[in-house]
Amino acid sequence: MNLLSVQGNGAIYTAILLLICILVVHFIKLARVGYRTLGKKLPPQKPPKKKASEPVYFLVERKKTRSKPEYSEPKRISFK
Repeated sequence: MNLLSVQGNGAIYTAILLLICILVVHFIKLARVGYRTLGKKLPPQKPPKKKASEPVYFLVERKKTRSKPEYSEPKRISFK
């Protein structure tokens, strides 16, 4: 018994064919890059020069204390 219609089968086969084509193209590109690098030798690496480490300074802002607010005498409110 067919679970998918003819159009469904065609869509699945098309998606599979697209994935296969993408994989083949990427494989060919990677093989080409690998083949190009076979004959090349990397230059010998020089050991890195060791520098005297410099001290690290952290800039820290001191906390400022809040000035205590000075309040005036309370005003009397009268409701009429």
